[in-house]
Amino acid sequence: MPGPLYRDPWAKREAWRSHYIFSSRNYLRHGLPGFGIASVAFAAYVIYDDFFASKPTHSAGHGEHH
Repeated sequence: MPGPLYRDPWAKREAWRSHYIFSSRNYLRHGLPGFGIASVAFAAYVIYDDFFASKPTHSAGHGEHH
């Protein structure tokens, strides 16, 4: 006896759910495009600002307010 004689009429319409684009692994890889580049750029900016940017010196206690 062959398999069941019925066929799911919605199978074609539901096939997209099992496509590899909608897998959880793909969501993790491509969920936040540009996040890696943005985090590297932000880290470079913070390092530059902390170590290389000239900072004005503030002398405390002179009563000058700017």
